Amino acid sequence: MSPLDAHRTVDAIWRIESPKLIAGLTRMVRDIGVAEELAQDAFVAALVQWPEAGIPRNPGAWLMAIAKRRAIDRFRREEVLERKHEALAHDIRVDDGADAAFAALDDDDIGDDLLRLIFIACHPVLSVEARVALTLRLLGGLTTVEIARAFLSSEAAVAQRIVRAKRTLSEAHIPFDVPDASERAARLASVLEVLYLIFNEGYAATAGDDVMRPALCEDALRLGRVLAELTPDDSEVHALVALMEIQASRAKARVGASGEPILLLEQDRGKWDHLLVRRGLAALSRAEALGGALGNYALQAAIAACHARARTPEETDWARIAALYDALAQLLPSPVVQLNRAVAVGMAYGPAAGLELVDALTSEPALQTYHLLPSVRGDLLEKLGRFSEAHAAYQRAAALAQNARDRTLLLDRAARCARA
Repeated sequence: MSPLDAHRTVDAIWRIESPKLIAGLTRMVRDIGVAEELAQDAFVAALVQWPEAGIPRNPGAWLMAIAKRRAIDRFRREEVLERKHEALAHDIRVDDGADAAFAALDDDDIGDDLLRLIFIACHPVLSVEARVALTLRLLGGLTTVEIARAFLSSEAAVAQRIVRAKRTLSEAHIPFDVPDASERAARLASVLEVLYLIFNEGYAATAGDDVMRPALCEDALRLGRVLAELTPDDSEVHALVALMEIQASRAKARVGASGEPILLLEQDRGKWDHLLVRRGLAALSRAEALGGALGNYALQAAIAACHARARTPEETDWARIAALYDALAQLLPSPVVQLNRAVAVGMAYGPAAGLELVDALTSEPALQTYHLLPSVRGDLLEKLGRFSEAHAAYQRAAALAQNARDRTLLLDRAARCARA
C-alpha cells in the first residue's frame, strides 16, 4: 500500500472509529482533552505502521489497543495514584492483544459511551458556537481546518474555540454521564439544536459562494441517525432525523449546473433521492407512533413531508402546511416561523393574504437584516403585478444577502421585474 493510499484509508477509518475511540477513552481517563490526544496518538501510529504491516482485521480494536497503551504510559509518567493506575491496568489487559482490548468495551458500553460523549460535546455550559465546533471535532471526525472552512472562519479562531470548550468542560467538572431524567430534556434539546444548526448551515449556506455544503449535511444526518439508535424512545430525535432525511433528499435538485440555487417549486422532483424520502417518512412515522403532542422538529418534519408527498408542485397541500405553521408558531413564537407561515398562507389563500402577514412583520427588529423578508415580500408583490415595488424589495434583499449565489438570484429577479 502506498503512503498516499494508506493515509486516505486511515483518514476514512478515523472518521468512522474516532467517536467510539474518544468516547471509550473519555470514560477511562475522565478528561475529554486527554482522550482526544490519546486517540490522535493512535491515529499517528496507524499512519506509520499500516503502510508496511497492512490494515488490521479490526482497525477499531487496533486503534483502541494503542490508545490504551499510551494511556498507561501517560499515567505512569505522571505518577498517578497507584489505585487509579491499577484500576486502569486491570481494565486494559494489553497483553491479550488488540481484539481482547477492544472487547473490554462491549457493544452496550460503546453505545453508552457515545451517548455520553454527545451530551458532553453539546453541554449547555458551552456557547452554541463551541458546541457546534466540538461536536464536529469529536463526533464528526473533522479537522480544525475542515470546520473553519465549513463555517467560513479562521483556523485559529476554531482551534481556540475548541481548546476553550475542552478547558471549560474540565474546569466545570462535567461528569461523563448521561444526565438524569430531571435534566435530560434540556440537555437533549441542546444536542438537537446543535445537529439542526450544523445541518442547516450545510443545507443553506449563510455566506460564501456555494448554495450548499453537503459534507455538513452528511455529518449532521449521520450523527442524528446514531442518536436515534441510542435514544429510540424519544420522538423529537426521530422527528429531527426525519426532517434532515427529507431535506437532504432534495440536494441534487437544489443547485443548477452553474451552481445557482433552484427554488423548491422549480426543482426537478425526479432528481430527489426517494430512498431518503422514504427513510424520512418512516422516521416521522416512528416519531408520531411514540405519541404525545408534536414538537418543534415533528411539526417541521410534517411540513417537509407535505412537499415530499406531492408529485408535482401543484399537488402540494398548502392549506395543511399553513395549519402546521400555525401550530409551530404557537409552540415556537418566532418572526422567522411567522414569515414562513406567511409564505404558506400566500400559496394556500392567495398572494394578497400572504402579503398582509408579511407587511405586519416589516417592523420586526429581528428581521431587519434578514434577506428573506424582502425576498418573500418581493415574490408576493410580483405575483400581484406590483412590479416596481417588487423590484425595490428584491434589490433590498440582494443587498442584505451574504451568500453570493442568493444575491445573484435576487438581482436576476429584480431585473425581471424591471423589464415587466
